[in-house]
Amino acid sequence: MSEAGASLALTRSSARFTVIAGILLATAAALGAIGSHVLRGRIEPPRLESFQLAVAYQFYHGLGLLAAAWLADRLPTLRAPRLAGWLFVGGIVAFSGSIYARSFGMAPLPFPAAPTGGLMFIAGWLTLAVAGASALRQPR
Repeated sequence: MSEAGASLALTRSSARFTVIAGILLATAAALGAIGSHVLRGRIEPPRLESFQLAVAYQFYHGLGLLAAAWLADRLPTLRAPRLAGWLFVGGIVAFSGSIYARSFGMAPLPFPAAPTGGLMFIAGWLTLAVAGASALRQPR
C-alpha cells in the first residue's frame, strides 16, 4: 500500500462505526421525510410528535457515533470510544426503535426500552468524555 493509501486507512472499529452511522443517518433522513410527507394526517398528532422525536434522537446519536468513530481511529488503544459507539447504537435501537413501534400502535415491550435507550445515550456521551480525559493524560 502506498503512503497516500495508508493515510486513508481507518481502524476496524472506526470503519465499522462509520458504516453504521451512515446507515443510521440515511435512515433518519428518510424517516424524517416520511414523517413530514406521508404520516402527517395519517396518524394522531401525539404519535407523529413521538415519531419525530425518535427521528431527531436517531440523528443526534448517529452523529455521536461518527464522533466515536473518529475517536476510535485517533485513540486506537483506548476502549472508551468503542464502548461509546456501541452505547449509541444500542441507544438508537432501544430508544428510537421503541418509539417508532409505539407510534404505529404496537404493544409496549416487556421492559422500559425508551428509558433504557436514553440511559445508553447519556452513558455514551459520558464515555466519550472519559476518552477525552484519557487522551489528556497521555504524553504528547
